[in-house]
Amino acid sequence: MTREAFFVIEGGRRLRGEVRPGGNKNAALPLIAAALLAEEPVVLRNVPRIRDVRTMVQLLSELGASIEELDPHTLRIDTRDVRPRPLNPELCRDIRASILLAGPLLARFGHVEMPPPGGDVIGRRRLDTHFLAFEALGARYEVNRIFRLRAPDRLQGQDILLDEASVTATENAVMAAALARGTTVLRNAASEPHVQALCHFLNRLGARIEGIGSNTLVIHGVDRLGGGEWEIESDHIEVGSFIGLAALIGDGVWIRRAVPQHLRMVQLVYRRLGVHFEVHGEDIYVPPEQPLRVIPDIGGHIPKIEDAPWPGFPADLMSIAIVMATQAAGPVLFHEKMFESRLYFVDKLIAMGARIVLCDPHRCLVHGPSPLHGERLESPDIRAGMALVIAALCAEGTSVIRNIVQIDRGYECLDEKLRALGAAIERVER
Repeated sequence: MTREAFFVIEGGRRLRGEVRPGGNKNAALPLIAAALLAEEPVVLRNVPRIRDVRTMVQLLSELGASIEELDPHTLRIDTRDVRPRPLNPELCRDIRASILLAGPLLARFGHVEMPPPGGDVIGRRRLDTHFLAFEALGARYEVNRIFRLRAPDRLQGQDILLDEASVTATENAVMAAALARGTTVLRNAASEPHVQALCHFLNRLGARIEGIGSNTLVIHGVDRLGGGEWEIESDHIEVGSFIGLAALIGDGVWIRRAVPQHLRMVQLVYRRLGVHFEVHGEDIYVPPEQPLRVIPDIGGHIPKIEDAPWPGFPADLMSIAIVMATQAAGPVLFHEKMFESRLYFVDKLIAMGARIVLCDPHRCLVHGPSPLHGERLESPDIRAGMALVIAALCAEGTSVIRNIVQIDRGYECLDEKLRALGAAIERVER
């Protein structure tokens, strides 16, 4: 019988101390996939110990990769004995990032057979951009209940305009083009920090990628990639989550190795909710007694917070910002442009006492501050799950959060980190 895990949280405690975020989940997954391109072992450091990473490692292992854990956060990956075979459908169903295996397997073996990926249920997440990019590079594909890709001749570099700035499609196209014949120009490419990390990592292995950090990448195909090492940066989404939590119930919280260079837009948006933090080198300090007041637009108009591709406000922090807004004085409109189901978790905040109007699948109006009370809740996805944890820690009374396997997919040892700050949170399994 499968054991269920859930959090029991007693709200109302003030938090203080310091916390260190884990490695960037959205960088670790494509970096692990990229190891399939290397003809020598690669070493990845600061790998987060989370469910999604374990699933990706298992997928590579089943393909024949040798993966050694040098320490709890360091992996040595040797894919020289990998052979093409259909991917495990159960594992692929667990994570959307399984689609990232398509690019390197296609480039290395000329064919891929895999089931559709799974992941968060936050709306329709199209895969068309991936297949259109592969097709432009010379591959043929069939999409039914099984995805089949064929490139019997070596992939050929092309000038490609992606029909949307998809992060995972950009990463897949870059990995496929790295071993293609000739030069690929990838336009309308995503430029998030984890996309940049993948490109720099591939260059360290011997790839030739130019324009990193921009929306136009130039990939000069090479015949082979060697081995190398890479240290994954801290997860800026986890940092943004801890900033939000510390602003609401913190008595002075330090976040170590907080990659402040990736938080400039987050800082601008959080200021509109009356949240301030200080940058001290690589660290961030969130002082106590935050103003927590919504700053209206010029003319006194209700402000709008919306997500956008990098360097815009990250979609993964919308759920966190909504919880912050429930405790800030004044009205603010949130516009989630990217995923039509992400805002449905607000009904759980409403049940806790928040004043929120869900206008449509993409917009909600929040008017704070609202005292929250404990509730029995269920985590629908990674980021909404973290948002509910923050809400429960702010609430009066006890909350129970079920389906925390979703939270574990993106946050390493979350309950342990929160207890170290003084939170009353327990993980219960039965």
